[in-house]
Order: sequence, then C-alpha cells, then structure tokens
Amino acid sequence: MVVLNRIYTRTGDGGETALSDGSRVGKDSARVATYGTVDEVNATVGLAKLHAEGEMAAALARIQNDLFDLGADLSRPAPERDAEAPYPVLRIIPAQVDRLEAEIDAMNAPLAPLRSFILPGGNAFGAHLHLCRTVTRRAERLAVELARSEGVNDSAIRYLNRLSDWFFVAARVANGGADPLWVPGANR
Repeated sequence: MVVLNRIYTRTGDGGETALSDGSRVGKDSARVATYGTVDEVNATVGLAKLHAEGEMAAALARIQNDLFDLGADLSRPAPERDAEAPYPVLRIIPAQVDRLEAEIDAMNAPLAPLRSFILPGGNAFGAHLHLCRTVTRRAERLAVELARSEGVNDSAIRYLNRLSDWFFVAARVANGGADPLWVPGANR
C-alpha cells in the first residue's frame, strides 16, 4: 500500500530522482524519460475517458491501472536481477498483453477493412484516443531505445506496442465508421 503524507521531499532539487530499486539517476536519464512518457500516456487516457461510457470506460480504467504497473516496471532496472529483490517486483506480464490483443480483436471484428490511412481526429472521443496512440508510440520508442543500453522487460515493450494498436482500433470504434481518411495529394 502506498501512503503519501507529504508531496514534496526536496530530494529531487538537485536534478536526481530515485528509481524503485533505490538507486539514484538524473531526472533526464533515459529510464526516467521512458516512464515519464508512460505517465503522459496515462494523463491522455484520463482525458479520453471523459468521453467514454460503459465497457469502453471500464477498458480505459483497466489500461490506466496497467500503465501504473508499467511505470513501476520501467522504474526498476535490471529485470534479470528481480529474484534478488527483498520483495516481489511488479512487472508487466504476458497476460496483460494477451488481454489487449483479445480486446483489439473484439473491437475490430465489426469494423470495415481500411482502404486508406486515417487522419487523427473524428469526434472528440476519437481524437483523444488518437492522442493516446501517438503518445504511446513515443513511449514505445523510448522503451526500445532504453532496452538497447539497459535491461527492460520484454513484456513492457510488447504491451506498449499492443496498446498503441488498441488505441487505434478504439478510435475507429469511437468514430463509428466515420474516420477522416487521408487522400494522397488532395491539396496539390
């Protein structure tokens, strides 16, 4: 259980922050940039959720919780050393990726096949979901870059990849088949 009695600690005033394993890094480190961008994704999901109802609102709430799991995962380096931790380490697991895939398939099944690329937009809900998608893609790029130099849980990267697909299909659902389509060379 997390208890926050005091919001400011002054421990980051020098430009460093603590990772979840207790080590300290610069606030501009690749790891902090990656989980910070996951936090941005979560904020955009909060905006999109303002337009959601029913199962879509519930799915977005699940995703927001997963994004906190993902932030916790990314804030702890060295997944190969998890067994040495004095407590269970929170990592994204394949079942979370599998759930996204099942939800994508269910949302996509009734949609007409695409015949063109979609322009981000449509109605307010669809536009917010496209924003979620693009920020998720940025988080994924940062996670892949981080993985090239430091340990990153493979399921975390897979989750981000699948999540951007989820937002794309959810935006199509939100737009009710009235997606704005790209017309190549339309304004020449």
